[in-house]
Amino acid sequence: MAFTLFGGTANGQLKVGDQAPLFTLKDQDGKDFNMADVIGKQPVVVYFYPKDDTPGCTKEACSFRDAYNEFTDKGVKVIGISNGSVASHKAFAEKYHLPFTLLSDTDNEARKLYGVPKTMMLPGRVTYVIDKNGKIIHYFNSMTGATKHVEEALSALQ
Repeated sequence: MAFTLFGGTANGQLKVGDQAPLFTLKDQDGKDFNMADVIGKQPVVVYFYPKDDTPGCTKEACSFRDAYNEFTDKGVKVIGISNGSVASHKAFAEKYHLPFTLLSDTDNEARKLYGVPKTMMLPGRVTYVIDKNGKIIHYFNSMTGATKHVEEALSALQ
């Protein structure tokens, strides 16, 4: 799998006002998704989650699915990222009818760029809201509040 990573820092979790790092990862269909193609065109919600098809991650993904029209009505692109494989993401998206992009970060490179910490020995659950110009306007870090990530993102977009 090829990764192209631009900018960013692995020195800690990004914060409000930071420029969102650019990256290229494979989506659930095996196609390259380049963050640089989105920045400058529309706001983005990027949510990092631990693992496909687990109870908390399924709740979170289904919450984003159920609120998807609220995001698209605001012109926002929703992207989920975990270290699962392209095949795992495809199965997860099909099983739960997820209408948004899932990206495979098998080497945790994007996770490192965004400084997403581990929580309880698992890859962390962090959501970033990024404005059209690529600035982070909100982030939310909560391993146990899986469904709260959607509320936080929508609130930040008001």
